[in-house]
Amino acid sequence: MLAAAAFGALTAGAGRAHAHDVKAGDLVLDHAYATPSLAGASSGAAYLKSIRDRGDKPDRLTGASSPVAARVELHRLTLVDGVMRMREVPFIELPARAQTPLRHGGDYQLKLVDLKQPLKDGDRFELTLNFQNVGRQTLKVWVQTPRDSASSGHRH
Repeated sequence: MLAAAAFGALTAGAGRAHAHDVKAGDLVLDHAYATPSLAGASSGAAYLKSIRDRGDKPDRLTGASSPVAARVELHRLTLVDGVMRMREVPFIELPARAQTPLRHGGDYQLKLVDLKQPLKDGDRFELTLNFQNVGRQTLKVWVQTPRDSASSGHRH
């Protein structure tokens, strides 16, 4: 009985130890990841499963940086002349008590411009996000091939 309780405590803690959530004030930054860069590409993309604002006031993601790229741009999928395209935006609005996804195939992404080396499956790197209210938060990003590899292509 004692061994079963100890095993249960260990496995419960293991799930939390491998979670990719980071708390920053009222924000929960959920599962930062990047997709492997395409062969010969000078840019890549980083994502978050979501940013949840659990507070009563909205916030904004105003910028980002990473040692793996010369710069990081905030991008949003927009309709331009009848064609959906990724375009740089000055910020990403994070409404209060809401969840904003930044997933591959979604409306938002973080474009890694002028990569210093290709992003390969299994790599890890740091990404610093700048928020209007919460300030800076550095995350560890895992490079991984999405489960749905058909949607892993970058739309820049």
